[in-house]
Amino acid sequence: MYELVVALQNPQALITLAVLALAVVLFITGVLAPELTGLLSMALLIAFGVLSPQKALVGFGSPALITLMGLFAVSAALFRSGALDRLRELIASESIRSPRRLIALLGLVVAPISGVVPNTPVVASLLPVIEAWCRRRHLSPSRVLLPLSFATVLGGTLTLLGSSVNLLVSDISEQLGYGSLQLFSFTAIGIPIWLVGTAYLLLAPQCLLPDRGLDANELGVPSDQLGYFTEVTIPKNSNLVGQSLHNSRLQRRFDVDVLELQRGKERFLPPLADRRIEPGDRLLLRITRIDLLRLQQEHTVQMAKPIQDGQAQALLSGSTEGQKTVEVLLPAGSTLAGASLRELRFRQRHNATVLALRRGQQTVQERLGKAVLREGDVLLLQAPMDSIRGLQANNDLLVLDQLENDMPTVRRKPIAISIAIAMLVVPTITPLPLVASVLLAVVAMVIGGCLRPGEVQRSIRLDVILLLGSLSSFSVAMQKTGLADALASSLGSLLQGLPTYTALLVIFLATTLLTQVLSNAASVALLAPVAIQLSSGMNLPPTALLITVLFGASQSFLTPMGYQTNLMVFGPGRYRFLDITRYGIGLTILLSLMIPALILWQYG
Repeated sequence: MYELVVALQNPQALITLAVLALAVVLFITGVLAPELTGLLSMALLIAFGVLSPQKALVGFGSPALITLMGLFAVSAALFRSGALDRLRELIASESIRSPRRLIALLGLVVAPISGVVPNTPVVASLLPVIEAWCRRRHLSPSRVLLPLSFATVLGGTLTLLGSSVNLLVSDISEQLGYGSLQLFSFTAIGIPIWLVGTAYLLLAPQCLLPDRGLDANELGVPSDQLGYFTEVTIPKNSNLVGQSLHNSRLQRRFDVDVLELQRGKERFLPPLADRRIEPGDRLLLRITRIDLLRLQQEHTVQMAKPIQDGQAQALLSGSTEGQKTVEVLLPAGSTLAGASLRELRFRQRHNATVLALRRGQQTVQERLGKAVLREGDVLLLQAPMDSIRGLQANNDLLVLDQLENDMPTVRRKPIAISIAIAMLVVPTITPLPLVASVLLAVVAMVIGGCLRPGEVQRSIRLDVILLLGSLSSFSVAMQKTGLADALASSLGSLLQGLPTYTALLVIFLATTLLTQVLSNAASVALLAPVAIQLSSGMNLPPTALLITVLFGASQSFLTPMGYQTNLMVFGPGRYRFLDITRYGIGLTILLSLMIPALILWQYG
């Protein structure tokens, strides 16, 4: 503790600690998006003279970040060429008839794929396939979607390419002078963790996974029959005019709940059964997809224009020729979350009309244009096919419907797979650096017709790049100001006298718990430089402590915020917060006991 007091006498160390505290608060509260928090922290470190611009921005030119950018493009080419179509077909086949068999497939096949392809696009690709599998077999998606997320997280630590966190740790290691990690640096630890984790997913009692579909009375109901929230207006020629809601065909023939009626400046809330309908009334409805489309086709209702929207918006009562209705999901990290459709100017931005909104089991009482979007929301869109295909390349929205003939480069599948294999093999048998291999693979994918040049840019997750590039400045600042050494010395005093296994266990658990409230990248950026300083006192190489932090930040099974794939399945699975904790705590305890022992086995 004395060393920490001495370090804090340095004004730059105090500034770094203050910026660090601010970042932690912003990460926990979510007031700013994570990438904006990272950029703000980096800007403050530069503004107060803690770091020069060159030192603060070094993360944006790191080989690890460039590797990740290239990896996003390679992944997009693999998915676009249909390289994983065989897996999608296998999931949909009759041989996978029970949740146990599907979980076995996820653990034994999907997890290893996540070791070489970032797990976020893997989950994005398989989410609609697994939801369709659940509907066909009258099973709740909540019984299998959480194992999908956990399986990809387990597979993400098989190789350096499995997760952006792995590449961040490699980058920090190189910046601190210990050299970058190799493609298979921690595979010997990752394989036992993957196998034990898969065994847990298969053997864990099914009662740990909730049956949300049954609780919501939606078990086995197709997605087009789930309740959406939308706004409609009553046209003059509607057969509802003059009728009360109770006697109208709106509620006698259709599965519709009227949540609110607006007439001019007046708003009426339930009970509304005896209120007569007049032309121009605006109704807030909970309605199924099928019924909404049927009412639109019969000109019984019109989709409501946003109030005070100066631009004419195409109504569903007009021509819909050449357009398609699809569902899209706001995945974790979507920049659209936190804003309303009106603020986003959604129609102008994406050339798509939002027909309705679905949010798990929650009731959306706001008007459609004013409802603030959240991660996990499902939007029902109507748009031309070209616009929908454009959405497929958009990182902010995930198209859930399978589009016909939507793989124009399927004939390039062998080329894409060959390039991906070469990308992995060449750096292991030649001196070629991994970053060069990945960049060559990107160029080869474009030349081979597996990816269009414009899709390279669209495939890159800018939010991830900004977050990782900016957070590396924390590691540099903590080293420069002596905070890393002081914190490591204080932590070392607390761990003094403990067996090495117990000390590693404490570091692993501290990282895991911190990751539940911060992003995993933030946890690594804060703890990696501190953990490295502990290596000499524990008679372990610095790499061993780095990998302890890496696995602590990656194996996140306790909260929805612990890992982005947990958030991706949280809404579609209609999970509640403690569902994740109940299912993941056993796996967390198991891995907490295993990982320090495996690290000692490899490095001790």
